[in-house]
Amino acid sequence: MTKALGNYVAGDTVTLAKIAGTDQVDRALGDAALHGRFAHPDLASILNANIRRTTTHAANEATSLTQGTGAWAAIGNPTASNATAEDVR
Repeated sequence: MTKALGNYVAGDTVTLAKIAGTDQVDRALGDAALHGRFAHPDLASILNANIRRTTTHAANEATSLTQGTGAWAAIGNPTASNATAEDVR
């Protein structure tokens, strides 16, 4: 199986179909045809991008490294420690 599909070799497509399944490779070939992407690494890249990810990552308040916006609340609200006589009037 060395019949060329553009610059892509059919044998590589068959190998990808054995690994990922024919439905997934068929969809990736359709996407490749739609966008004219038939260079050697394109099909594998499209196939990888189409994979449904089951693991998601989300930050929460307990594990987030961001400082948040609480410090911005003090802007425009002078406190006794940083208020000047002019601010108090």
